[in-house]
Amino acid sequence: MDAIGYIRISKKDQSVHSIEYQEKNIRDYCEYNHIALNSIFVDDGASSFTFDRPDYKALEKFIKEHRGKVKYLIVLDHDRFSRNLPEALQKIEQLEKTHGIKVVATSEPLDIDTSDPSVFLLRAFKYLIANQELLTIRRRAKMSARHAQESGRYLNKAPYGYLNGRGKDGKMVLMIDETKAYIIQKIFRDYLAGVPRYLIHQELKNIGFPQSGNGAIFRILTNPLYAGLVRVVAHGKNPEKIVKGIHDPIISETQYWRVQDMLGITKRAMKSHPKAEFPLKGILQSPCCGYSMTAGWCKGKKKYYLYYRCIKHTSTNISGTLLHEQFNKLLINMSFSQELIDEIVDDVKSGLNGMQSVRDKELADVDKQLGLLSEKMENAEQKVMDDTINADTYKKWNKRFTAEKAQLMARKEELEDSLEDFINQELLVLPYLLNLPHIFEEATINQQHAILREVFKQGLTFKEGIFRTPQLHPDFTHNRLKLKQLGLLIDEQPYDDLDKISYCGELGIRTPGTFHSSTVFKTAAIDHSANSPGAKVQI
Repeated sequence: MDAIGYIRISKKDQSVHSIEYQEKNIRDYCEYNHIALNSIFVDDGASSFTFDRPDYKALEKFIKEHRGKVKYLIVLDHDRFSRNLPEALQKIEQLEKTHGIKVVATSEPLDIDTSDPSVFLLRAFKYLIANQELLTIRRRAKMSARHAQESGRYLNKAPYGYLNGRGKDGKMVLMIDETKAYIIQKIFRDYLAGVPRYLIHQELKNIGFPQSGNGAIFRILTNPLYAGLVRVVAHGKNPEKIVKGIHDPIISETQYWRVQDMLGITKRAMKSHPKAEFPLKGILQSPCCGYSMTAGWCKGKKKYYLYYRCIKHTSTNISGTLLHEQFNKLLINMSFSQELIDEIVDDVKSGLNGMQSVRDKELADVDKQLGLLSEKMENAEQKVMDDTINADTYKKWNKRFTAEKAQLMARKEELEDSLEDFINQELLVLPYLLNLPHIFEEATINQQHAILREVFKQGLTFKEGIFRTPQLHPDFTHNRLKLKQLGLLIDEQPYDDLDKISYCGELGIRTPGTFHSSTVFKTAAIDHSANSPGAKVQI
């Protein structure tokens, strides 16, 4: 034998020459130069950056086994051999010195003198260009992947609970795996209810959860995909961030972020999470210019002191201790109107009562699925008896059916629990949950900021020992006289103009006397109810 051929094609390198094209050129080259081509080795889909490729290793093994019989290694072009400049030159030298094999491209003469400096420079230049092309391809691939992620598209293998599918545009999109989504929902629901991760894992293994290891539950709890979010990887100066995905969520964003708070993971790329020790940071406006005030700790002679400072005029400082004391007094003396409390109680009561009918429908669906599953298991047993399927196939089917049945039975047990006691208990404590200081204390820092932006519609300042706001939320205007007399808050909106202000209705139409901003307080109350001890339902 005289020569062996080597063909490589890789989607990662965006190859333009097919395997057939490369093979034809190598065979024509050998025929033209009157050398016998013994074998052709093909790397289909391997990267060109490293020689740690299975098919190339097979080629080197062949060379060692037929040492002295092979004189030439023929490639279409040098970028098919490698795109890594230093490794390619070292490998060519190694093949020549160790095995007496000359690496030749079909564009080069067979008698090329590889020891000629000009040949070395020409080859080095070709590998340099190939190396640069590879880096450019990789850079484009990373930018393309980041662009897809920024548009909300997840590009990798679907995690547990999802399947890789295709959208209407033909592009890859995550699809919910209905047989596993319940497991994901249960993990988040149980963790929010206070069940330790190891106990959740133990229970799930009994109903077919396949993932093992101490970090299995943690990985699911910290994966934003389940909330319909996509993590965009950092690239260059662009930091990591989290964006809205195009796929359907299995759990709500609220559940996901509450779990992150419980896990102590507060640094998130989706948005900046202020520290809980500075509840007014980003809300409080400077009394000197109206710019937002930042917050921090100042080192004194004996201890550190909390303070709020104007971001534009650093000389404007307010004691954080004083601010927080006054703010706590302000919250204590603010209450909802009785009309609003009655409205919220009615809405929550209606929602809680409607839960039972939803659960009844789901229970009927679970019973139906159990019936179908029983039929499948019986059919599988019959097929074994009829020798239609072998024992191994039956074991595989039975294992899957048993896991599905365990999941359905666990869900059925939850759905059969009566909600009557739970509903009555929640309705009793609901008025307490509508206590503003309680809502504020139980909320996360971001929820606290959302509440403050609703209560103090156009901002909050602290001047001459008293808080001031251009506009107080209408649900709290009945408190304004008391708050002013106590020296806690001055609502700077004139009393006479209160009835003249219009608020946007549901469709954006400005109609006097209608507003929907109290939704934030209804949501807070409902959220507390749905996640009270013993609650296994979501509203």
